[in-house]
Amino acid sequence: MNHFSSGFKLGILGGGQLGKMLLNVSRKFDIYTCVLDPSDEAPCKIGSNAFYIGDLMDFDTVYNFGKTVDLLTIEIENVNVDALEALEKENITVYPSSKTLRIIQNKTKQKLFYVDHDLPTAAFSRFSYKNEIETAIKHETLGFPFVWKSAQFGYDGTGVKVVKAYSDLEDLPNVECLVEDLVDFKNEIAVIVSRNSKGDVKTYPVVEMEFHPEANQVEYVICPARIPKEIAKKAERIALKVSHAFQHVGLLAVEMFQTQNDDILINEVAPRPHNSGHHTIESSYTSQFEQHIRAILGLPLGKTDSKVAGIMVNLVGAEGHSGDVIYENIEAIMNMEGVTPHIYGKKQTRPFRKMGHVTIINDNIDDARKVAEKVKATINVISK
Repeated sequence: MNHFSSGFKLGILGGGQLGKMLLNVSRKFDIYTCVLDPSDEAPCKIGSNAFYIGDLMDFDTVYNFGKTVDLLTIEIENVNVDALEALEKENITVYPSSKTLRIIQNKTKQKLFYVDHDLPTAAFSRFSYKNEIETAIKHETLGFPFVWKSAQFGYDGTGVKVVKAYSDLEDLPNVECLVEDLVDFKNEIAVIVSRNSKGDVKTYPVVEMEFHPEANQVEYVICPARIPKEIAKKAERIALKVSHAFQHVGLLAVEMFQTQNDDILINEVAPRPHNSGHHTIESSYTSQFEQHIRAILGLPLGKTDSKVAGIMVNLVGAEGHSGDVIYENIEAIMNMEGVTPHIYGKKQTRPFRKMGHVTIINDNIDDARKVAEKVKATINVISK
């Protein structure tokens, strides 16, 4: 099929920043792109050829949108999977598949998938209600500390909490959940695997992630990860094994822990472009967004090597600020060598909302990290 400058229509479920960066690629290739998002102010509204407003969890909305395109992909996992399955039965191509999404949408199913496929992950228990956790603690079959995760609808640090005492249970919602052992880790790392519809597979270099202690959001993504080569190779092998198990098409970001004993444990995965790959726009031969488009269209996968060391700094709304956004001191960081800001187009800021990111590239990763620290200390996402 001719995808370029043709009547071919690519559909994207979700119109946020990931979709916006996918649209940069579709514009470059002149691929007609349709986007569905619930917000009239979604970042993708301007860049898409056709923009539709609708509920991503509503069966009819997703199904009817899917009927208007030739191929459907996602930029967010929280979509109606039943609609995707119905579209697949009517020969609409959907990547990632409804089968893959059904597993990944539910963290309990995701963890059971790892167990069934002999993939290393932290020990866990499943619970239907919060009082079952309290009962387990009273009967000493569960002890503090542990990590609580909502089985569904967790996103960008929500739906996850470290529970250290009974008082931490009070604000937890009464929903299906899982409880994981608290992993004693050296590093949180990630590998993005790209796989096209022909089965060709490539991986991006391992990245290291540093998280905000309160928001549970990535503050820095560092590429290459500052870990021994043999550990990086081990992480890459496990990510490839995960990719093979899912048989996904597109991108699969595999987030992992490097333990104190240098074991690698899978935390969770995302079947789409991912925060851990934003640096690739400037630092890699092929950005993760171009690679996702290449993969879902069955095109040759691009070179995934880094041209230069890269660090990504998340720009999130400052605490105490809600309303019309101002990027304070953005001119100062643009005056720094190797620094490129990406503004997502969200007009309203609020505490910890993802508003953009900054990429820092340098021949030396340590120098890049120093600049990243300076960027973080300089720019502020505040309100008027």
